[in-house]
Amino acid sequence: MSRLNHDELISAATENLGATPDPSGSADLVFDRGSIVVAAEATDFKKVFKRLKKDVEGYRWALINKEDLFAANTLSLGSKAGMITADGTVLKAAPLPRK
Repeated sequence: MSRLNHDELISAATENLGATPDPSGSADLVFDRGSIVVAAEATDFKKVFKRLKKDVEGYRWALINKEDLFAANTLSLGSKAGMITADGTVLKAAPLPRK
């Protein structure tokens, strides 16, 4: 799979994961396993994990390109967010939601 931009990641997640736009606006998408915020570029990771930590309730996922796993992993620490690709591959499991 080639590197996808922001819009392509959203389109692929909609098709492959059955995700829909988040009506609350706190995340980009929602699907049966939680809320998704899209991080298409490495420059987006810090902002995305901060948004997931502060604004999103329940199971939290960052949608990334598989090639970005190592760049995103250190920034994900403490965010209580998992990482997933547009085809549904779980790169890092999302921990149980905070209460």
